[in-house]
Amino acid sequence: MKEAVHIGGRPSPEPDLDELVGRVALGDEDAFASVYDAVAGSVLAVARAVLRDPAQSEEVAQEVLVEVWRTAPRYRPERGTAVNWILTLAHRRAVDRVRSVEAAAARDHRAALLARTPEFDEVSEQVEARLEREQVRRCLRTLTEIQRQAVTLAYYRGLTYSQVAEALTLPLGTAKTRLRDGLIRLRDCLGVTA
Repeated sequence: MKEAVHIGGRPSPEPDLDELVGRVALGDEDAFASVYDAVAGSVLAVARAVLRDPAQSEEVAQEVLVEVWRTAPRYRPERGTAVNWILTLAHRRAVDRVRSVEAAAARDHRAALLARTPEFDEVSEQVEARLEREQVRRCLRTLTEIQRQAVTLAYYRGLTYSQVAEALTLPLGTAKTRLRDGLIRLRDCLGVTA
């Protein structure tokens, strides 16, 4: 035990930090209060040096001190002093916070870029649609007159087989055949695989 001098000049026994952390590991709340008083300022200073933000530094310092309470049984004096262990926890936690903030900022930046990027190229879509319409028109011109009329009535005007047959004054079966034959020729002309 080390001796600390109190006001009035009389020495009184005060446990060192390593011993206090050992008692904290056993659940001693008074020992934790002493550890807290001894290292809180240093923990906050380490957090501020890394984070530079007072509010986040205070949050990290609080998290570190809670971690000291929870993980005190893991402290090994043979690996280093208690103060070094605690300040290492503080530094690691502060660095983790910086990385977390940077990752969140990067995610937000990527999301903002995606929000501004159109889902498709409108001009190329319009050109492609125009080319497809031209190809369909060209292929329609290769059909017989009856086939072209049947396809036009069914697909561009939305008529049923019966209505197509009536409009072309054809028997229903003949209208279906002309429509089917026209669609087959269109498919072949457009290069569509069945």
